[in-house]
Amino acid sequence: MNAEFTTEKLDVFFKSFLEIDGFASCDNSMNGIQVDNDGADVKKIAFAVDAAMETFEQAAAVNAGMLFVHHGMFWGTPLRLVKCYRERIKFLLDHNICLYAVHLPLDQHPKFGNNAVLAELLGLENTEPFGLYHGRKIGYKGTFSIPVTVDEAVKKINFMCRPPLGVLPFGKKDCTSAAVVSGGAAQNLQEAIQEGVDLFITGESSHQTYHYCLENKLNMIAAGHYSTEVWGLRSVMRHCAAELGMDTEFIDVPTGL
Repeated sequence: MNAEFTTEKLDVFFKSFLEIDGFASCDNSMNGIQVDNDGADVKKIAFAVDAAMETFEQAAAVNAGMLFVHHGMFWGTPLRLVKCYRERIKFLLDHNICLYAVHLPLDQHPKFGNNAVLAELLGLENTEPFGLYHGRKIGYKGTFSIPVTVDEAVKKINFMCRPPLGVLPFGKKDCTSAAVVSGGAAQNLQEAIQEGVDLFITGESSHQTYHYCLENKLNMIAAGHYSTEVWGLRSVMRHCAAELGMDTEFIDVPTGL
C-alpha cells in the first residue's frame, strides 16, 4: 500500500506520539515542519540525520515529498537566507519537498527514540531516565542481566559496522550497568560517575573526559554523533510504514563524526 497524506495530516500523526510541543521550552531547534510544500499529498517520506544539500538531493532522487531529519536548519536564532542556506531553501521549494525536523523529542522518546533503541540494542534492563539536558532527562540507564564487555557493547550498537570514534576502557572488564545519551553529550559523563554506572556511551567525547574516566575507573564509548542518531529515525520510519502504509526510505549520509 502506498498511502498519501498532506503535510498537515503527517504533522498531526508525528505529534500524536512524539512530544514535539512539550519540548518547546528547552529545545530551540524548531521541531516540526520547518519548510512546507505547496499542499500536495506526500507519497513518500525520506529519513536522514541532517538537513543538508546532500540529503536534500538524495531525497529528491527517490521522489520523497517529505524529508524527516533529526538536525534541522533552524536553531532558535534568525537565519539569513544567503549562500548555502538560500540554496538549501531554494532546492526544497523547487522540488516541493517538506522538511520536518525532530531533535530532543526524538532523543528522549521511550520507545522510538535514539537512546531507547540504543538501550534495547545493548540489552539493558530496568531502564530509567538519565542524562539531564536543559531540565529534561533525554537518555537512559539500566543494567545487564549478563555482564557485557566494552568490545561487546561496541558490536551491539555499531551501525553498518562502522568503528566508534573512541573507546576509553578504564573501568570494569565486565560491565553490569550502562548509561547512554546519543549525540554530543560528553557533559553527562559526570552524571555517569555520580550514579556509579560501569559504562557510559555517547556520540562525541571531549579532551578532558580521558582523565575523568581514568581516575574514576569508568568505561566510555564515543560511538559517533551520527552513528548514535540514526536509530530513532529508523524506528520512526518503520512505525510510519506500519501505521500509515507509507512508502519510506532511509538516506545514509555518514559524516564520520
